[in-house]
Amino acid sequence: MPKQVMLTEEGLKKLEDELESLKGEKRKEIAEKIKVALSFGDLSENSEYDEAKNEQAIMEARIAELEAILKNVKVIDEHELSTEMIHVGSKVKLYDNKFKEEVEYKIVGSNEADPIESKISDESPVGAGLLGHKVGDIVTIETPAGQTSYKVLNISK
Repeated sequence: MPKQVMLTEEGLKKLEDELESLKGEKRKEIAEKIKVALSFGDLSENSEYDEAKNEQAIMEARIAELEAILKNVKVIDEHELSTEMIHVGSKVKLYDNKFKEEVEYKIVGSNEADPIESKISDESPVGAGLLGHKVGDIVTIETPAGQTSYKVLNISK
């Protein structure tokens, strides 16, 4: 059975938009590149054709991946989220005991994770380690960089 994919409304919209773009303008763009490359003649030494076909294969694989994700999606209703404990969709403010600083993360499904935006996956060591904890809890997590400890300061939607 395929794994259920957890997404926020924002994450779902982003994937749907990407799929629409790939199926529409991107497919036309690559088909045009292939058509132009074919007009160059001999395919055995036609790098433009090989490149366009490779780009097409990568795009079609991404389309298939997005369609599979969207078939097994569970959208998190952020309005129904509790702030009693940490779960997928929670925004958490933590005190990092190792670096002596406050950090904020949003716990999201693995398809939405983006460390640059402080969105961490519920499957990452830190994300998984925080799930189920409450304000005031001290959470010790084993990460690839070693053990780290956080105090949960705040949970919000």
